[in-house]
Amino acid sequence: MNPVENQIHTKLSQGFQPIHLDVLNESFMHSVPPGSETHFKVTLVSSHFEGKRQVQRHQAIYACLAEELKSGVHALALHTFSPEEWLENNQVPLSPQCLGGSKHDQQN
Repeated sequence: MNPVENQIHTKLSQGFQPIHLDVLNESFMHSVPPGSETHFKVTLVSSHFEGKRQVQRHQAIYACLAEELKSGVHALALHTFSPEEWLENNQVPLSPQCLGGSKHDQQN
């Protein structure tokens, strides 16, 4: 794991005591230099999310990762579930291809 990816994993583990956590660095899919840690996909299953709407779950994650978001993390694709929701449907959608920046220009 890379430093930022590891820090995100550690903070989310400590903050949410997840039953499932996956932090995937998807920076390579975007118009950033090789080795960047700017775009992440997070799948987080925690009892802390029971009875909370998606926006409340996302706000809690943003608060937990405020330092990372101020220091270079550009995007978080968040997939949050309560344990019951995860048992019902533990599928996470695939991330779309980035069409921003120079990759968009190459497509045209």
